[in-house]
Parts: sequence; structure tokens; C-alpha cells
Amino acid sequence: MGYSRREALTLAAGILAGGSLAACGGGGGDAGGDISKEAVKLRFTWWGSDARHKRTQQAIDLFTKKYPNITVSGEFKEWNGYWDSLATTVAANDAPDIIQMDELYLASYAERGALLDLGAATKHLKTDGIDPAALDTGKVDGKQYAIPTGVAAYAIVANTTILDQYKIPLPDDATWTWDDLKRIGADVSKASGGKVTGVQSWGFDTGGLNIWARQAGATLYDAAGKVAIPPAVLAGFWQYLLDLAKQGIAPAPSVTVERAGAPLDQSGTATNTSAFGAWWTNQLPSLSTASGQSLKLLRLPGNGQPAAAQSPYYKPSMFWSVSSRSRQPAEAALFVDFLLNTTEAGDVLQTDRGVPSNSTVRAAVVPKLAANDKAAADYVSALKVGAAPRVTPNGASSVEAILKRHSEEVLFERQTPQKAAESFIAELQKEIDAA
Repeated sequence: MGYSRREALTLAAGILAGGSLAACGGGGGDAGGDISKEAVKLRFTWWGSDARHKRTQQAIDLFTKKYPNITVSGEFKEWNGYWDSLATTVAANDAPDIIQMDELYLASYAERGALLDLGAATKHLKTDGIDPAALDTGKVDGKQYAIPTGVAAYAIVANTTILDQYKIPLPDDATWTWDDLKRIGADVSKASGGKVTGVQSWGFDTGGLNIWARQAGATLYDAAGKVAIPPAVLAGFWQYLLDLAKQGIAPAPSVTVERAGAPLDQSGTATNTSAFGAWWTNQLPSLSTASGQSLKLLRLPGNGQPAAAQSPYYKPSMFWSVSSRSRQPAEAALFVDFLLNTTEAGDVLQTDRGVPSNSTVRAAVVPKLAANDKAAADYVSALKVGAAPRVTPNGASSVEAILKRHSEEVLFERQTPQKAAESFIAELQKEIDAA
């Protein structure tokens, strides 16, 4: 049986927590040296679908045509076994040179010395075309251990076909509040006789939690990596979701939990059974394909407070990192530069790993995209974002599993929002302290 994203991360967390990476770091080449004219072999690992594999191989072929003395061997894996395999190879000092990295694991690998500080590779890897707010998502303790392949942002996806059907106006996303979402969602549920719920509940990933905290002027973690969200803010997050369920604005808890563990195409948004849902922008094309109806990205509701204006942030779709033990770090950096900063690679990769983080590549790629991919890219480009959240601390990679469990406890009313907040904070902090 395959693993979900949370299960795979939790499995790999066991390897990381066991200290199997403690001996890594050092032993690599000079990232700032000259590019070799001799034959060089690089290993490159990533996870993803067959479509990503094909696109990535095309980009590799373009690079090796440009640099014929460099061979790049792809080590393609499905998500299920990727993290287990990566942790094992890193522990054995046999890591691939170039690594596709996830935000939840960045600190775990960086703090154990497994990743190269890419600040030492600026001779071959340029980052001036990437927004500093996006670059900051790849920093740990001030060092650039990863570069985002692409960026996404949290948004509300509205089904305008459903709204038109029930003659409910599209809200003004420049001014609306969470109370407005609740009110409009109630109108949808009432107009449809319960056939369609106004809102698809969330609370199972850190995107919604981060936004809620930022709008309250708080953060999930502080700069030192400690859990910093005030219990009252977290309790308010869960109280809002509980209200949606109890008032029939969101589905019954059993339906919400079932959908949260199911593939995207079984969600309320994809099945046209919820008018509004919170999603990452890069999920819009898949949602639209599954829905077959008209979907539109809306800016997130606010709470009327000044902090709300700075709540949006760039989420790295994923990262490029280089192993600290690579014997060819200069060539590895050159390859990452090619993937990030050339329109040649951008034309092939397009938005497979998110809306390109390099603004020049994004501008070149966007006109060639399908309508929904273009809508996601345009939304991200127009968004005014605040500073990046603190990278998930070492030990906190299971945060979404902990969040999911506590969201379920609240929705089924086995815990009050306040008790769940206190329990979540204590449990997550314990995981961080134990790392």
C-alpha cells in the first residue's frame, strides 16, 4: 500500500530523528571553483509523476547538450519511497549531488550538515532574478541551503458556476472578511438545500494555520524555532472551523475527515459539492480538470486588522539543494542555475514544479501556459506578500500529522478548541526539543 504525503514524511522523520545523518557534512569539492573541462558525472534525485520525469529528462538533455563533458544521471522515485531512500543514502555518505528538497525537511538536512551552503556557489548559481521573499524560504540560520524551484500562495478557490446557479454574487476579495465567507457560505448551503455546502473545511495543512496566525500578528514558530503561536489564536482557528461544521456551512466532520485523507479529485472543490475551498494556487489546474466547472482564485479573507495585509506569503513548491559531500559542487550549482534561470529549461518544465521562481523565466513561460496555469501564475505575480515564515524547525516535520489529529478532535468535539490548542503546542514543542 502507498503512503500519503504525511505518512511518508513521518516515516522519514523516524530515520532523521534516529541521528542517522549526524556523521554527514564535509568532504565535498570547491563550490566556487572553475567548471571542469574533464568528464564530470552528477547524480540528481527527484520525486514526482511520470510526466515530471519526462520533462526533467528533457531539461537534463538540454543541459548536457550545452555542457557535453557533464553527465547527469537521474534517480527518479515516486513520493512513497523518496524520503526513506534519501535519508539512507545521505547517512551512508552516498547522497546524490543535486537533491529535490521539501520545506518540511529542509532544516532537518541542513542542520545535520547534509546540504551545501549555496552562498558559496554564487560564481555559478545566480539568484538575482528571484524575489528575496521567495529566496528566504530556503534559508536556515541565515544560510541559503535551498533555492525554490517555483512558488505558490494560499488562496480561496471559488466555484463561480455554483454561485451563478444560486444567484449568489462573487465576493469582493479586496475587502472581504472571514465573517463574510461564513455568511456567503451559509447562503450557498441554504440555497442548495444542503446539496452543496458553502465551504470545504480545511485545517489539515500548515498553510491555513500560518495565514490565520499571521493575520493575528503572530507566527507558528519564532526565529529560534520554538512554537510561538498563542493558544488563543490557535483556539480561534479551530473555533471558526467548528462553527462552519455545526452551522452546516461546511460538511459534517466525518465527510471532511474522509475528504482530507483522499486524493484531490475527491475533494469538495473537485466534485462541485462545496462552493469555496482553501488551496495552494498550483493546485488550481488539477482542481479545474476534475471539476469541469468555472473556478476562480480569490485573495484570502482578512480580519479587519493591519496584520492581515501582510498575511500572504510565498510557499516554495519544492527546492533545489546540493549535497555538502558532492565532489563536483561547482558543476552541480551550474546545473541548478540552468534549471532555475534559463528559458530553455523553463519552456520544458513550465509549472510542473510551481510557478517559476525566476521572474524572467516566469514572464517567458506564462504566455505559453494553459488558461488555469496562467491564472495561477498571474495570481502569484500580482500578490503582495509579506516576509517568509520561519522554515519548519528540525523535529517539526510531523507538524501536519499532529495538526490533522487535533483538527479531527475538535471537529468531532472530543476536545475543545482551547484544549486542542494547548495540546498541539505542547506536543509539537516536545517533538522539536527531542530532535
